[in-house]
Amino acid sequence: MIIRAERPDDVASISDVNGRAFQQDDEGKIVERIRVGEHFVPGLSLVAEENGHIVGHILLSKTKIMGAEAYDTLILGPVAVLPEFQRQGIGGTLVIEGLRRARELGFDSVILVGHSEYYPRFGFEKASKWGIECPFDVPDEACMAVELADGALKGKPGIIQFPKEFGLE
Repeated sequence: MIIRAERPDDVASISDVNGRAFQQDDEGKIVERIRVGEHFVPGLSLVAEENGHIVGHILLSKTKIMGAEAYDTLILGPVAVLPEFQRQGIGGTLVIEGLRRARELGFDSVILVGHSEYYPRFGFEKASKWGIECPFDVPDEACMAVELADGALKGKPGIIQFPKEFGLE
């Protein structure tokens, strides 16, 4: 399996992976909207390729934590793996590689809303530990963050500003 940055000819396959993984088109449409917006980070839309076919995708895009000041961070999501390739470690490999590349690009933190049993294995903790909150109602344990640099979130409480491309407004 190869993990690589998306290429222009991957767009249809990425939409297919997200649609099949989530059994609806919303996640793929979020990816499409982010790809053409100001929050897209070239190099942080990654695909897992197996025998020349895309079987997984992860997207990390720019956002902010709005507190006393606005703090830059990344938001992880979606992470999608074709149903027939799930539970083989592909999603985890994408998360690890996405965080590694984000750190290399100079980003110091990542936030997400996701499964509280899955993401802690990658270092994610409740965002409330740093006083960071979601702008909508989710269980505390589902709103998570990870520091890519020591102390990156210390003293930066606030509310996550989800990009408009997520369609949460």
